[in-house]
Formats: sequence, structure tokens, C-alpha cells
Amino acid sequence: MISLVFQFVILIISVIFHEIAHGYVAARFGDPTARMAGRLTLNPIPHIDPIGSVLLPAVFLLTGSSVFIGWAKPVPVNSRYFKRPVVDMMWVALAGPLTNLTIAFVASLILKALYAGIPLGAVSVVGIGLILTIQLNIVLAVFNLCPIPPLDGSRIIAPFLPEAWRHAMDKMEPYGILIVFGLAYLGLFNLVFSFFLPPILSLLLP
Repeated sequence: MISLVFQFVILIISVIFHEIAHGYVAARFGDPTARMAGRLTLNPIPHIDPIGSVLLPAVFLLTGSSVFIGWAKPVPVNSRYFKRPVVDMMWVALAGPLTNLTIAFVASLILKALYAGIPLGAVSVVGIGLILTIQLNIVLAVFNLCPIPPLDGSRIIAPFLPEAWRHAMDKMEPYGILIVFGLAYLGLFNLVFSFFLPPILSLLLP
């Protein structure tokens, strides 16, 4: 149970930083929406989505499910403030996964500095927390980089797509979460994780 709570807390903190990064980059491009909504804050309350941040992660963790989906309340972004809406939105979207990768990298540096030459099975609670931080943030980054609306990956690839394809993706977005759940149920994300996670984790873990 303590391990599950540990994972849950790390997940919440990680998705909050993910969303703040979106809002901060949007503000840098001229969109004050997230700031005006009080979302550029480390206070978790404005970021928590009752279903995506609490219910679903708790269910997945408690049941030991191989499918794991969670999210914070999306930061509001208004692309009408951007000079180059499609390109600027790409950078806003990319900020979230890059933040998770940065968190994982920093946790890896700390882990390697503290536990160099020590088997992972012998690390302390701090080491376990760092390992979970690395693993969960890599999962979040890879998951969000998938090019499926409304995930960040769909906006990251948008500038490189023909306009007709971008419009098609925009029309898909209202149904995107259903598509994500369907693909998760079919095991697609497990395939993605099994391909990308092992080589990344082998670099970040001692």
C-alpha cells in the first residue's frame, strides 16, 4: 500500500509539472489564459481532475492493471494569441513531455550519484522514490508523445502535416479520449511502452 501511495504522489506531482509547462510556454508566446486561470502554480488543487488524476490512477494502481492512464486538468490555451498558431502550439505541446523527460533525467543523475555501484534491490526509500520518478515520467512522456488527439503528440506533428490532415485530426479530438481508451484496451500502448521504455530506462537507471 505504501508503494502505491508513493507512486500516486509521484504521478500527481509529475502531471502537474507537465501541465504547468504547457501554460508557461503558452504565456511566453503571448497567451495569458493559463496565468489568468491560476494554473501557473504548484498548488495541486487547481490541476486535479477528479477522474483523470484520482479515480482512474487509483483503480489502475490498486488492480495492478497493465493499462495505466491518467491526466491532470488540461491547462487552458488559446491559440488566437499566437503569431503562428500551429507552430507555436507545437512548442506548447512539446513542453509537457520534455518536462517529464527532464524530471526523469535529473532523478537519474541524483540516483546514480547516491547509489553508484549499489544493486537496485538494495536502495533505500529515497532510491525507490527516484526509480519510480524515472519510470513514471518516462511513461508519461512516451504516452503523451503518441500522435493521437488530444495527446501532445498530435499537436507536435501538426506543423508537418498537410492542412487536410490537420483538419481531420481536429475533428477527431472530441472523440480522442475514447480512441485512447480503445487502443489501450487493445494493448497498443503496451507495445509502444515495450519498444521505447527498456532502452530509455537502461540509460537512466544505474
